[in-house]
Amino acid sequence: MQEGPGFVLLYVLIVLVVIGFIAGGVILTRRRGGVVAPEHPEAPPEEPREEPPPSRPEAEAPVAEAPPRPAPPPVVAAPPVERPPAEPPTPVVEALPVEAPAAPRPLRERLGRARSSFGQALVRVFKRGGLTEEDWEDVEAVLLQADVGVVATTRIIADLRARSRDAAPETLLDVLRAELLQILGDADRSLRNADAGLTIWLVTGVNGTGKTTTIGKLALREGREGRKVILAAADTFRAAADTQLERWAERSGAEVVKQAPGADPAAVAFDGVKAASARSADLLIVDTAGRLHTKKNLMEELSKIRRVIEREAGPPTEVLLVLDATTGQNGIAQARAFTEAADVTGVVLTKLDGTAKGGIVIAVQQELGIPVKLVGVGEGGEDLEPFDPAAFVDALIG
Repeated sequence: MQEGPGFVLLYVLIVLVVIGFIAGGVILTRRRGGVVAPEHPEAPPEEPREEPPPSRPEAEAPVAEAPPRPAPPPVVAAPPVERPPAEPPTPVVEALPVEAPAAPRPLRERLGRARSSFGQALVRVFKRGGLTEEDWEDVEAVLLQADVGVVATTRIIADLRARSRDAAPETLLDVLRAELLQILGDADRSLRNADAGLTIWLVTGVNGTGKTTTIGKLALREGREGRKVILAAADTFRAAADTQLERWAERSGAEVVKQAPGADPAAVAFDGVKAASARSADLLIVDTAGRLHTKKNLMEELSKIRRVIEREAGPPTEVLLVLDATTGQNGIAQARAFTEAADVTGVVLTKLDGTAKGGIVIAVQQELGIPVKLVGVGEGGEDLEPFDPAAFVDALIG
């Protein structure tokens, strides 16, 4: 490169232009910042304040920024505590009077059907006066239809005809009453208990007679008298027989001894005797399987149950046969068969309130000599009553 006067002049000019630009920029900067020259030159000039850089758009935000702190949870004011409303004072209620249990209906009302077909029918005949042979045939028909039985009917007719010669017709009912009481006799109709140790009642009968229900009512009655009762569910062939006993046991406070369905009934009776002795029970009631009196093998099984009881604890104190009063003369055949198999000591006649044939009581006593000890006159637990011959006859013909 050649250096000459022209080049030097150009260089100086460039330097001046640069200095001018710098000076102009300084002046412009001071004007924009509002910087005023001080009045007193001796005071040091104030340093210019730096303006914050203009905000940049979001796109030009710095790359690295501290993560924002999570906002604290909002403070929620607790709801005011409400005081529970004051409870109203408990009203004073006067105790209701305790009602006594309803008195049982008189036996006369319970035997309404039997009385209408027996006693009232005889009254109509006797009121005719001057009884003819046809009248006596009517009396005989009434007695037979009431299930008094052939033997007892023949005896009653013969006695009434003999006395009617010297008695007015209206007094024949009194004659009939005396005759019926004589047939029923004065046998001991109470349920026997062992003199010492365990009392055992063996209960048997045909299915459907009310055998298990009778056992439940007996357990309820004996439990209320303060006796400890155990029930042996030896009816292992009828479905739900043990369940039925358990329901009665819940009402009476008795205990039930049972085995699986189909088990040997004699084995259940054996377990019942052992359990009753071990638990110091007062009474063991054995529910045997309802069996047809015409089935020899079933009756032999009943005899086996009795033998097991005799071997373990002596003869049963009572062997009760449950008869359905509505079965009529078929009950006599049942009683004969069961007496041969188990030596029946007493009869429980059920459903007496639902039949018009109350004469079965007389037939059993006349033909078999087995006393009727209890009668069922309803479905309730209290509807099992001791048999009272006088009350029965009065209800039947009164």
